[in-house]
Amino acid sequence: MQVSADGRWEAGPGRVREGRGRGLPSAARRAALTSPWGRGAAAVAAGALPALAFPAPALWWLAYVALVPWILLARSARTHRRAALDGWLGGAGFMLAVHHWLLPSLHVFILVLAALLGLLWAPWGLLVRALLHGSPSAARCAASLVLVPSGWLMVELVRSWEYLGGPWGLLGASQWQVPPALRLASLGGVWLLSLLLVSVNTALALLVAVPRARVPAVAGLLVCAVGGTAAWLWAPVPRPAGTVRVGLVQPGEIVGADPRIARGEELTRSLAGRGVQLVVWGESSVNRDLTRNPAMSARLAALSRDVGADLLVNVDGRHAGQPGIYKSSVLVGPRGATGHRYDKMRLVPFGEYIPLRSVLGWATHVGKAADQNRMRGTRQVLMPVGSAGGLRVGPLVCFESAFPDMSRQLARDGAQLLVAQSSTSTFQDSWAPAQHASLAALRAAETWRPMAHATLTGVSAVYGPRGEPVGGRLGTERGAAAVYDIPLAEGTSPYARFGDWALYGAMLALGAYAGVAGARALRARRSARVR
Repeated sequence: MQVSADGRWEAGPGRVREGRGRGLPSAARRAALTSPWGRGAAAVAAGALPALAFPAPALWWLAYVALVPWILLARSARTHRRAALDGWLGGAGFMLAVHHWLLPSLHVFILVLAALLGLLWAPWGLLVRALLHGSPSAARCAASLVLVPSGWLMVELVRSWEYLGGPWGLLGASQWQVPPALRLASLGGVWLLSLLLVSVNTALALLVAVPRARVPAVAGLLVCAVGGTAAWLWAPVPRPAGTVRVGLVQPGEIVGADPRIARGEELTRSLAGRGVQLVVWGESSVNRDLTRNPAMSARLAALSRDVGADLLVNVDGRHAGQPGIYKSSVLVGPRGATGHRYDKMRLVPFGEYIPLRSVLGWATHVGKAADQNRMRGTRQVLMPVGSAGGLRVGPLVCFESAFPDMSRQLARDGAQLLVAQSSTSTFQDSWAPAQHASLAALRAAETWRPMAHATLTGVSAVYGPRGEPVGGRLGTERGAAAVYDIPLAEGTSPYARFGDWALYGAMLALGAYAGVAGARALRARRSARVR
């Protein structure tokens, strides 16, 4: 089966020539017999399919095949414009699926956001068609196993910018519960996992649609399998460095700030006598600045003395002498606030601020967008926990646990334990709480530093320095305090040391491809002039 210069399918030897769809591969036949609206709907559905690999469905294995329909669709596009449209609509479907839980807050505005962010996949659709359309050579097929994943990674990089929504739903994050994948994350971060997954999907698409590509496709699959196995067997691992006993306090669904604080105090006191060295509360667990409210500071100091451990609380309020509202991690000891405070640096678009509020402020009228912008912190902070022998804790607030560079920087600065304080109570019955908690496993594996994810209403969880679960999770149905003996580790992971080398490699590969393609186009124009 071949494709003519004008994009029509032609039969090879022994087959009937056909221009209307008969004799096509099944995927191409469906595309040929479907209206543009039907093809568009298929692109949206194909883009949405990978979302099932994330929690709560957590069908992690689906990530290895979920992109195949989308790749086949973009490959079969008759024109470059159609391929770009397939990429755009698929990207919109993906963004809508992985962020569908925002619908109660953003309402119809989520469709606008999905459409805008989906545009990032339009060049990827063009790249897929350029490499795989028609009957590509074996060399082009082999190149696609590197270039198609590299193009996907550029999309993930751009959309990971905090002002575009941040790195929620990176494809590699779907592998948070797969130990061999977590070992790979320690080498190249979540980016390396995304590269691997898209490469496997590309190879499978080649096996389905391009018979002559069987050799490079199988070779690509073998390289991925051997590389993953080698990493699992021989990649360096962190060195054990003792344990620390930490309590997580999850009040549960309680209406009102004061009742929530009271419930947090009650649960914290239940930890007395259990040898905890640090107690962590969730995001926005305290609604007033401790320096402006000495009575609240005294209450928390007394609580610290009763339990015999420092408290890491989270204040959502105005700080003395500073304008606006901050979300801050504050360490409290037996004598009150220790002076260690971290102000959240990366805010949730629309949830904590509205970009270009003068233009997009109308979003507050159609959903639960922020009525006023929160203020940003300026630097990351390490907090020495006195009751834990000076244990250095690196705090993150909610959404920030999605950013691999933030936890990597804390690890490089000397953090021994990463802590994320979160609240997803607005999305309590959605996929968001489980997906958010799963990010802690990746951050732990990437940095070789254990991570505790503490929330107000669940899911709270702890992961060791290899990304392995520690103890049980506190689900969204519970209000409780739990104690975890968290293993600490020494050493610097390859990802913490070398950073985003997978991203740089993808950029280099795409740059080389663009250079070669540009040189060929220039030669073709010169030849045409000579003729």
